Amino acid sequence: MATEAHAAEGATGYIVHHLTPLSVGEGFWTLHLDTLFFSAVLGALFIWFFKVAAEKATIGVPGTGQAFVEMIIEFVDQQVKDSFHGRSDLIAPLGLTIFVWVFMWNFMDLFPVDILPAVAGMMGMEYMRVVPSTDLNATFALSISVFLLIIFYSIKIKGILGFAKELTCTPFGPWMMPFNLLLKLVEEIAKPISLALRLFGNLYAGELIFILIALLPWYIQPILSFPWAIFHILIITLQAFIFMVLTIVYLSMAHEDH
Repeated sequence: MATEAHAAEGATGYIVHHLTPLSVGEGFWTLHLDTLFFSAVLGALFIWFFKVAAEKATIGVPGTGQAFVEMIIEFVDQQVKDSFHGRSDLIAPLGLTIFVWVFMWNFMDLFPVDILPAVAGMMGMEYMRVVPSTDLNATFALSISVFLLIIFYSIKIKGILGFAKELTCTPFGPWMMPFNLLLKLVEEIAKPISLALRLFGNLYAGELIFILIALLPWYIQPILSFPWAIFHILIITLQAFIFMVLTIVYLSMAHEDH
């Protein structure tokens, strides 16, 4: 629910306030502290929960936590088997980490938009954006990490010469090297950009809708917020799934040795 202080700023001021990160520094060296904080906390929570489930795992009837973790692991493992055609011990853990971590990023969007920023305000912080995936820096950082792995495995599996041939000799043969290189560079660069912008755009739009609902009269908010939250659960899960699957597919392509 929009507070009276924010309502006095007008709808535009309220929206801008909620979408402005808590940051330090200037220019390229600006750090979004809220994104870093929530990403670290959610990552630590993910590691802790899975660690506890592994330590308490039993051969007999599994508990709720163990069953939940096993369900997620089996789901991710099946996606890896279906999409990844190489051999690597990294891909399944990477896919699991990306799926769960991105989902937890996105899940922060379901918290009421004023609660955590209000708590931050009581601690003297003017701004607080709580959904890491609404920060383009976070989505690009994750997608660039995936892109670096794609380059690494492309060179490791194919060798520097083989990777260079792939960039310059496909799809139209060695006589079209400049054109081939241009097409391949666009194709490769599009991978991290599409990963980052797809996740950012969907979650930014979802957060914006929640903020707009918060600007409505209090008696209308429950009518709209609950159905949108239910629908948004599908969105946040789908976006985490898409990011994971595309990562697996891209790394599978990097492992193909022609």
